Formats: sequence, structure tokens, C-alpha cells
Amino acid sequence: MMQKMSKRFLLLPVLLMAALLLTACPPAAAPAAEAPAAEAPAAATEAPAAEAVATEAPAAEAPAADEGTFTYWGGLIFSDAANQMLVDRITQWGEEKGIKTDVVMINQNETTQRVSAAIEAGTMPDALDMGTGLILQLLETDQLEALDDLYTEIGAAHGGWIPSVDALTAVPAFNGHRYGIPFGIGGNVLYRRADVLEVAGYAEAPKTWEELSEMAKAQNPPETYGMGFALSNVGDANLTTTMLQSWGGRIADDEGKNCTIDSQATKDFMAWITTAYADGLFPPGSTTWDGAGDNVAYQSGNALFIANPGSVYLYMRDNDPDLGNSTKYSALPGGPAMRIAPMGAPNARVIPSTSKHKDLAMDLFKYLADDDFMAEYYYNAIYGPVAESYKSAPIFTEGPVHVGLLDLVQNGTPPAFPDVDNVAFAEYGSNFLTPRMVQRVVVDGISIDDAIAETQTACQAIYDKYK
Repeated sequence: MMQKMSKRFLLLPVLLMAALLLTACPPAAAPAAEAPAAEAPAAATEAPAAEAVATEAPAAEAPAADEGTFTYWGGLIFSDAANQMLVDRITQWGEEKGIKTDVVMINQNETTQRVSAAIEAGTMPDALDMGTGLILQLLETDQLEALDDLYTEIGAAHGGWIPSVDALTAVPAFNGHRYGIPFGIGGNVLYRRADVLEVAGYAEAPKTWEELSEMAKAQNPPETYGMGFALSNVGDANLTTTMLQSWGGRIADDEGKNCTIDSQATKDFMAWITTAYADGLFPPGSTTWDGAGDNVAYQSGNALFIANPGSVYLYMRDNDPDLGNSTKYSALPGGPAMRIAPMGAPNARVIPSTSKHKDLAMDLFKYLADDDFMAEYYYNAIYGPVAESYKSAPIFTEGPVHVGLLDLVQNGTPPAFPDVDNVAFAEYGSNFLTPRMVQRVVVDGISIDDAIAETQTACQAIYDKYK
């Protein structure tokens, strides 16, 4: 099976690169709606530019909304227009239904802690957005409603779910049930400053991470740094797990039960990335960046390479066409063992088992799945499509990154590949153990062997919980 997969995905970078380099000619941007009623500003996983203001979840200990109010927690992304579209669409639905709605946009880096605190305090919303990893963790304590019939109904109304999305929502741990209605698939593509790199003699995209680190030496610090990848405790930094896997490293064995971090492949990966850091190829502060760090580094012209789903492209399209014209896109590079093109876990709408308005939540999910709304939403958002009818949205033929996201949805590797996508893998990622392992060497100064041994112990403790 591995041999067949490896041969197949040798073709993906070529397909993705060709698709990504198509000329963008997007339709006129949808006007941004006014900001929602006053909430505290927050940074997002894909954080808005510095001047943007987004709503944040109320404090976890705050009392639950009254039973006559429908409360929704949306996942904040790096697009004010897309965030506002969701708020406005849910508000419009509430007005049509004659019910009061309260829509709160939550920093995706904080979703797990917000949900955990809300469960403890009994203040969970009626419905919310989350990824498969958190769904897996919440199922351990039966916190979510199964949505089997609704999943089938919405899929059928929109031409069927795209096969890869359907497979990703059929996680074995779900025991045949569907616990979320997918609405977007993320995934990283590589951005590069072609104007700088081509002058230095690098006309083509890097095929390997090692080649990328060599090309990154075209930097000119402090004006530019080569490798604009987060090494901090944020979701973006879990790109380091993809890097590790491309070296042949594994988080766990084929059964997904025993951690296998302590390996020669991990040592080789760690030697490469810590050497690149010691050579000054990462921007200062990359080990403490928030979710906006890599975005800001590229948008300010300070990074030659980043990996990003599409938010930086949207920023350049709308705010900095000169930088956009200087940027080229390609698939993520490979390592000595394989080249991986990981799809992000599906972003899905879920209903907590404590929801007081479950029937209304199901009706809302159908309302949000409307083809016209989703076409406009995808134009302003950073996701690939989940249903067959959504593929006809103009952005998936006209926007270079969105062309790549569609290709990724149809041809990419599953989120955990080659590891098993289970609750232990999800918890490993939510604890940012791979970037923490890198931090222990480049920040704390311990040896690579000691950092790997620590991570192996922490990883095995997680996997032991689910045996």
C-alpha cells in the first residue's frame, strides 16, 4: 500500500505546481460588512492584519445565554470579509426564523481551551465550528451529537461530498457515525519570493526541504530571512511534523498505539532544522510567534518562504498586488523519504450534546450550506471545497492558491499520513510536541538526543491514555 501511495504522490507536486501557477483573475471582491457588535479583539490561527478587529469568545466562566437565544461559536480565520459573512448569514437566518442569535468568533488557537472550560462551566454554545482532532477528543466523553441523517441530506443536496472529504469524516473512531458537517478543507502550499530568489539563480521551486534551506541563504538579514516557518506553540508550527514525516520519521507505529519518535529519521530531521536555525535562516522570534507570525513576516517582505493555506494570498490580492506579483506558489517540498501533501482536517459544524436548540442548529447547517453563499464565502476564505457543487465556484479556477487547494482536496494525502489519524495523534498535535522538541534544542540548548528522548516520553504518555 505504501509503495502505491508513494508512486501516486510523486505526481502530485507536478500537478499542484502547474495548477498553482495559473494566472489569477478573480471576480470583484465582495464588500466587507460592518464589524459585529463590540467584542474584545483577538488574534486568529490565521490572524487578521494588525489593523483588523475580530470578535473573541466570552470568558469561559461567563453565564450561558438565555434559553431563548441561539448561540454559535465560529472559527476566526484570517479574512475579515469571510468572518463577517458568517456572522451576517447566521444573523439573517435568525431574523427569518424570528429568533435571537448570538454569534461569537473564536481564535482557533484557543478553541480547545475555550471548549474545555465551557464544558466544565456548563456554558457550551448551541453549535460551533471545530476540526476533526477536537471532535475525536470530545467523543471520549460523549460531548457531541451524531449527525448521520443530516450529513447524508446536505451531501445529497449539493451533488455529494467530495470523496476525500467523505473519507476524512469517516474516522474509524467515529464507529460509523458522522459528528460534523464539513464546510472547508485547509492545507498549506509553499509561497516564495520569486523576485529575490530568481536574481540569486533559483528560478524553480525547491523540490526538497534541504534544497529550500540552501535557497533560503539568498536572504539579506535583517531585511529578509529565508525560512518564515513558525517554531512556536501554534497550529502553524505543526508543519514541523510534516517535515519530520517527510524525513521518514513517524509519530507512532502502524497500529497507532506506540510512539516512535525516537528514531534515526527524527535525529536526521532535527539535525537539519536546528542547523538551519543556527545558521540564522529563521526570522527572530519564530519560536514565540503567535498564529499571525508567518503571515506578518511575509506580508512585510521579511520572509522569502512561508507555508500558508491562502490567507496571505487574499491579503496580497486585496492590499499588496506588487508583493503578489513577486510571489510564486508550489507544493510543499519533500524530504529524504517522501514528499507529503497533507490535507488539513475538515473544518466542520458540530452540535454539542448539551445544546438546547438541536433542531434549529440542524436547520442552520442546511442554510449555511447554500451554493451561492458558499461560492462567495470561498472567495473570501482560505479553504478548499467539500461538496461537488462547490467545485464550480469561480475562485477554484481563477485564484492560484484556491486552484491548488482544490487539487489538494482531490489528490492530497490524509492529514496524519503516514501516521494513523486517531485521538492520540490529535492530542500530540494540540500539545505542539514537534515544535516544542525543536525549541528545546534551539532555545534551551539541550542536545538533540535529550530533546527526542523527552518528546518520546511525552508522546508515549499520550498514546498510553487511549490504549
